[in-house]
Amino acid sequence: MHIWVDADACPVVIKEVLFRAAERCQVMVTLVANQPLRIPKSKFISTLQVMKGFDVADNEIVARARAGDLVITSDIPLSADVLAKGALALTPRGEQYTDDNIKSRLTMRDFMDTLRASGIESGGPPALSQADRQAFANKLDTILAKAARQKS
Repeated sequence: MHIWVDADACPVVIKEVLFRAAERCQVMVTLVANQPLRIPKSKFISTLQVMKGFDVADNEIVARARAGDLVITSDIPLSADVLAKGALALTPRGEQYTDDNIKSRLTMRDFMDTLRASGIESGGPPALSQADRQAFANKLDTILAKAARQKS
């Protein structure tokens, strides 16, 4: 399993959880972003800087992700694309996108885009809470433990 991180929008506290998991589980984590990122020295953690532009990082993640990989992102269309390739998708809030829930999430996203385009203010998501961080860490541990069992 390789973990790909849509790093431009990923909260620092979530990256720190991923860095610890990379070392603990000896799994590769690659942060994909359109700007330079600071990461700890580790043979399990790397960055991939892409050109600036709409969906450039997302497209790079889709191109590189393989079945069984894990993608960390809040981007619903990116999640749909990697799910179609057999990868897993997990939000920084610990919500896992699946084949069962991705279509309804895409529909809701499109609906909210339509509302915003018509001038209705919908606001953004709430700030990442401690409960969100814990939910992410717990779900990540579950996914990594399952991958380790399948590997052995």
